Formats: sequence, C-alpha cells, structure tokens
Amino acid sequence: MKNSRRWMQYSIIGILMCTMTITQAQDIHFSQFFEAPLLRNPSLAGIFTGDIRVQGVYRDQWNSFTNAYRTGSLNGEYKMPVGKGDDFMTVGGQVLFDKAGTVGLTTVHLLPALNYHKSLSNEKSMYLSLGFMGGMVRKSIDMSKMTTDNQYGGGGYDPSAPTGEYFTAPNFTSWDASVGMSFNTSFGEDQENSMFLGAAYHHLNRPKNSFYRNATIELNPKYVFSAGITFGVDEYSYFIIQADHSTQGSFAETIGGALYSYKLGGDPVDPLYTIHAGAFLRWKDALIPVIKLDRYPLSVALSYDVNVSQLKTASQGRGGIELSVSWISFLDRDNTSRDKVLCPKF
Repeated sequence: MKNSRRWMQYSIIGILMCTMTITQAQDIHFSQFFEAPLLRNPSLAGIFTGDIRVQGVYRDQWNSFTNAYRTGSLNGEYKMPVGKGDDFMTVGGQVLFDKAGTVGLTTVHLLPALNYHKSLSNEKSMYLSLGFMGGMVRKSIDMSKMTTDNQYGGGGYDPSAPTGEYFTAPNFTSWDASVGMSFNTSFGEDQENSMFLGAAYHHLNRPKNSFYRNATIELNPKYVFSAGITFGVDEYSYFIIQADHSTQGSFAETIGGALYSYKLGGDPVDPLYTIHAGAFLRWKDALIPVIKLDRYPLSVALSYDVNVSQLKTASQGRGGIELSVSWISFLDRDNTSRDKVLCPKF
C-alpha cells in the first residue's frame, strides 16, 4: 500500500511537471524580466545611464510540491563611444544556469553579446540599436536519479531495474544565436521621460535539443516584443511601465506591469535612495508583487509569484521567489564621459 501510494505521488508530480512544461515557455524566463535585458533582446544591452552594468537574478520556483526549478542569471555590459558623434557600442555577455527536477536537468548558457547604437538626434537621446548574442549551451541530466514506470512491478518499486531509457550520452552541447533591434528616446519637459520599443528573434539557428541525438528535434524560434516607458509625476516620483510579449511554437506569453518610484533625500537630482514598488502580471499564470531599492551604484529587488493558473490548487497559490542585484556605474574614463554616451534610463 505504501509503495502504491508513493507511486501515485510520483505520478501526480510527473503529470504536474508535464503540464507545467506545456503551459510555460520552452525557454527559461524570469518574473523580473526587466533585470535580465539580454534575455529579452540583445539590443537592450547598454540602455542604461552609465558606462558599465552588472546584473544578477536568482529564482527558486515550485518548491511547494517538488524540487523543480532553480535558475540564475548573470549579465555584464560595457559601453564605449564610437567616432566623434553620439554613436556608441556595447559589448557584454550573458551567463545562465538552470537546474530542474529530481533528475537534475541542468542547462548552462555562455553567450557573448554585441550591440551598436546609432544616434538619430543631435539634440536629445534618440537611438536605433542592433544587437547580436550567441554562444554555447550545455545540457545534462543525472541518470542515477532517474525513475520510470519500468522500475515498478508487482512487488512495487525496484531501483535496480533498468529504466528503459537509452541515451547516447547524459549531456550534449549546442550553439545558439539571437538578434534584436530596439528604438529608444527621451521626451517631455527637460527630456526627463523616456521610452523604448524592441523586437528580438531568438534561436535563429534552430539549435538541436535532444539527449537522443535526434537531429529532427530543434528549439523553436522565439519572437519577443518589448516596450517600456518612464514618466515623471513630480521631481521626486515617477512611474516605470514595462511589458513583453513572446511567442515560441504554439506557446505565447504576455507579462507586464508598473513600478511607482519615489526618491528619498534632499536632492531629487542625486537622491540618497530611490524606492520602487509595484506589481506585474504574467497573463493566466501569476501575479508578481515587486519591491526594489536603489542606493547608487547598487540596486536590489525582490519579487514573488502568486500562482493564479490551473496549478494553483497543487501549488497552494505559491510560485517562485526572485532576488536581483544590479550594479551600474560610470568609469570616468574622461571628463565628459557622463555626457558622451547619451541614453535613457529604465
């Protein structure tokens, strides 16, 4: 009876995991998508006020009913002027780590990025950017932790029985590439407001995605459309609104929301702290409250997914917690560095 109950528990978890795979994107994603810009669109690299940016995001998801997902992202960007005009270039890279499930399906991405920003105005920040990102993706599983229905018989579960799964190897390496374009500009009185629009094409080379070395199994291309706007309420407060819509194969995902930001300290131009609070909604999946604190040059943000999908009963309404840390600074490579590379802040 105990073995039968355990088998049923494993089956339920397996069904939930399969359902989650169907209803979620094929690609890794974050609720704080705005803190992982290169994963959204490589042409969003460099769209910040500063010369250098390093960002990290960690996500822990679905532990309310199984050891499901642990995901980490680290990206870095460095901006440099090009020529005598206002054009500039951003070089950077994206590192991504993800471990999922009992068998420890592990994915590691190492993706260099390059983005060119073409100035469209001599009087204000207005740029058209074209970015590329590509590199190595490594996937592996721990076969010693695998259990299948072949290991269950009349006597219950037998861990010494063969799994019935025959992989050529428990790991493989593929190569991936993405391209994106974005437009950003400042507007309003004293050019204090800013906005951007972007579109990206991921997996343009259709990388192989099979432990069985099946050449017909490829990652579907993914299209991501992004938009964001920052507008002031008064000299101490402003709103940040951002949204993404992505499609990959038959799957589509929309996420968007807003943060209200308030500057603390006597000088609104150079505040001691800026606190942000708000929420995002991943359509038909999760409500995501977010709180963020800026203390130049560091920013820290915390969010939590409240599950509202069909899995909310099994997950008890709980989803994933995310923590992000960002460091943005000027290098002061020359006296005009802060004015040389114009760019709106998000």
